[in-house]
Amino acid sequence: MKSKILRFTTLLSLFATLAIPVQLAAQHKQDHHHMHHHYQLVDLGTLGGPQSIIFEQATRPLNNQGTVVSCADTSNLDPNNPQNPYFGYPDSIVDLYIQHISQWRDGVQTDLGALPGGTSSCTQWINERGEVVGGATNGVIDALTGYPEVVATLWKDGTIYDLGTLGGNESAAYTINDRGRVVGWASNTIPDPFAFAVFAEGATQAHAALWRNGMIQDLGTLGGPDSAAYFVNERGQIAGQSLTNSIPNATTGFPTQDPFLWEKGRMTDLGSLGGTNGYSNSINNRGQVVGQSDLAGDQIAHAFLWDRGVLEDLGTLGGQYSSAYWINDAGEVTGYSALPGDQVFHPFFWKNGVMSDLGTVGGQPSGYAIGISSAGQVVGASYDCNLSGYHAFLWENGSIVDLNNLIPPGSDLYLGQAISMNDRGEIAGEGLLSNGDRRAYLLIPCDENHPGVEGCDYTLVDAVAAARENPASVVQRPTTTAPNTAVPNGPGRRMLRPFGRRGMSFNSGRTEPPESNSTIEDDVGGWQANRRPPVGYCDVGSNDTLTGYCHTKGSGNHSCGLPYRPTSCPPGQRAKKPEWVESGCLPPGMYEADVLTTCQ
Repeated sequence: MKSKILRFTTLLSLFATLAIPVQLAAQHKQDHHHMHHHYQLVDLGTLGGPQSIIFEQATRPLNNQGTVVSCADTSNLDPNNPQNPYFGYPDSIVDLYIQHISQWRDGVQTDLGALPGGTSSCTQWINERGEVVGGATNGVIDALTGYPEVVATLWKDGTIYDLGTLGGNESAAYTINDRGRVVGWASNTIPDPFAFAVFAEGATQAHAALWRNGMIQDLGTLGGPDSAAYFVNERGQIAGQSLTNSIPNATTGFPTQDPFLWEKGRMTDLGSLGGTNGYSNSINNRGQVVGQSDLAGDQIAHAFLWDRGVLEDLGTLGGQYSSAYWINDAGEVTGYSALPGDQVFHPFFWKNGVMSDLGTVGGQPSGYAIGISSAGQVVGASYDCNLSGYHAFLWENGSIVDLNNLIPPGSDLYLGQAISMNDRGEIAGEGLLSNGDRRAYLLIPCDENHPGVEGCDYTLVDAVAAARENPASVVQRPTTTAPNTAVPNGPGRRMLRPFGRRGMSFNSGRTEPPESNSTIEDDVGGWQANRRPPVGYCDVGSNDTLTGYCHTKGSGNHSCGLPYRPTSCPPGQRAKKPEWVESGCLPPGMYEADVLTTCQ
């Protein structure tokens, strides 16, 4: 659900001077001698294949009952090629194994299966009743796109339900609350080129959708052709994103899009911070919404908080870019921000007008925060500027600690990122085996709420001592053992960050990308790698062949489109000149394209 192999180089100097001051607490009150619990590590395994993963954002893989769900490979290869973009593996590289939802509870793993006639399924959310939503193929090839249809799917009481569409071929479910209300998007039959802008798939309009009591409701739009609902809280309030018109902006290449709040039959535009692109990342049960919005000119984006009609710019940690990812019911916000100079990013914790820099672990310069618990504990990852050396972290009570230092030594699973934390202190995330395969994991705290856990070390340790006792190793850009083919972005590509939407970035196995200040001279016009191409270029996958997809022009902090263009980018055709080029999006990254084969 993210763009292909995004690699951090250095943040390009694309911005003007920071426009808004923010009260900062740099490395605020860091207590490196806070006592932490040890954790028991559970490798959630697979369903017979090599890998298992967890969607990184706009997801809840772990409920307060300790049940965790992941997307796990089976032992069979998927016969469909290309696959639906929804099943983009980390960084939108499709793992060609059939994958199913894997549910783990109390040591028992269950394959939740897929729809009749379909092959793969994957999860986005689990509620407190153990009901799971996501998407699954239905066995039909979408005649408009050429790849398998994916439809919104509900797993409830051992039964799989196809939630349907608004008459079109595609849909996806993102969130289910404890009352059983499901939100996502669904396509209708009206041809439309902009559905990708709200992170939907297919060739027709996509509208935000609400499923309840067996019925689907079209939530409409803010005036444009497309919308998508990402979250629903326990009050039934829904947060999402919608196009406001159908006229592409010169700065972005697609129409203006704003975050929205839907409540009691009405969709409210939450506005913007001056630019033409904004989206919501989370909503709490008080109806507060956080996300990211462009400033005027669409070259800078800041984290925002919307509360009772007021859209507040949360500012940055001194750089010119930030994004808010999650908000708990106490109104505490977490995300990441650029530091002064815009060379690195740090995770932040925001509360009552103060943005605090949480720092990093493992000696790494950059990091990001993904989730925050009801108690204000933050989880995420630290990494270096080449997207190597991932370290999953926990921040609590003013102290940040590498989670690899809190698990039993000698584990073959290295904890790359922590994604979600429940109210019992359990943590779900994604790690790497020594052979480079990804694995979903669960951490169970060795505390008073989890007595008698086999193998648990119930002594307490501070962050500094933990690092001395069990120094974390560094995993450098592993390659996957599964066959891979590049595919377009999936329904979370709005969260462009230096890591992939569905997992940690990794080397595709071909060649290293050039440094960010290198120059690529080609026969198209000799444009430089540190400039955005004037047209799109065909995407290059394994064996230097075209995948059928086109990297369209991007701008500012926007996710670049990656639509399927089999005519101009014939899949399987040998690339004329494969090169690593800048994405033109922020944070900056690299993708591999055929710079002699243009597309739109």
